[in-house]
Amino acid sequence: MFEENGAIAGRVVETTLDELAPGSVVIHAECSSVNYKDALAATGAGKIMRRFPLIGGVDVAGVVAESSDPRFRPGLPVLVTGYDLGVAHDGGYAEYVRVPADWVVPIPEGLTPFDVMTIGTAGFTAALSVIEMERNGLSPERGPVIVAGATGGVGSIAVACLSARGYAVTALTGKAHAEEFLRTLGAKEVLQRNTLQMGTRPLEKATWAGAVDPVGGEILAWLTRTMAYGGCIASSGLTAGTELKTTVLPFILRGVKLLGIDSVMCPAETRLEVWRRLATDLRPAHLGRIANLIGVDDLPAAFTALLKGEAQGRYVVRLRG
Repeated sequence: MFEENGAIAGRVVETTLDELAPGSVVIHAECSSVNYKDALAATGAGKIMRRFPLIGGVDVAGVVAESSDPRFRPGLPVLVTGYDLGVAHDGGYAEYVRVPADWVVPIPEGLTPFDVMTIGTAGFTAALSVIEMERNGLSPERGPVIVAGATGGVGSIAVACLSARGYAVTALTGKAHAEEFLRTLGAKEVLQRNTLQMGTRPLEKATWAGAVDPVGGEILAWLTRTMAYGGCIASSGLTAGTELKTTVLPFILRGVKLLGIDSVMCPAETRLEVWRRLATDLRPAHLGRIANLIGVDDLPAAFTALLKGEAQGRYVVRLRG
């Protein structure tokens, strides 16, 4: 990505390994992915990138090509998500990616580079949301869980992960045509956003034991008003806005918990545990249905679709093979 006359523009260029940002592990990349954050960064719609020129892509998966760190031998399948990748450090939209060793996670047994990039930062965020809610008392016996923005990257993986754990999942979406897709992922019910009666009272009918919200704005405010006693909301996104207009009543009368979810800088031990869970009891079914496989030349269209709210599932970028 380049900044030219105050505008951000992308183009495919050739570079050498020595020109990449520093690091002790070189990854021969196989796949990357497209997240909402990538779309904001690549189009300049959000001030994400902190230096230019910079290779975009906040995710990457492949095999170790070179390493000076004994934890990562050549040929080991690995992934990187978050940290400064694609923000201040050359990112995943490249044949080779060089990163600090502490950013690298071995791909768990049973998952492929394609699988982990179908999951990617968005799916990692979804799984982290589920784990944090369960640490705060959520269980399938407590009642239904709602997922906002259910056709998006975080939402679609959250529906699949929660279904795998045995939850009764309600998917909230603005896409009328997506009901079959969401039910395939495991949603028990599908709510259309344009038919939603949000109400105006500080507390509405207590309905949800838990909620995964990558949307924010008025949807998050409505969720606070409709949580059941002791329910928890995992908040991770802002596609519907950054403001939260609510009252303290859900928190002091129903004991509602609002959990902030950050997947970018979470500790290494947490990352290892989340990816272990994604390979076992939280593994999403139907990853092939969630993935939209694209090439580097298709990135601009993917960015546009994400920013317009037209994407369904996850974009996986094939870098070789």
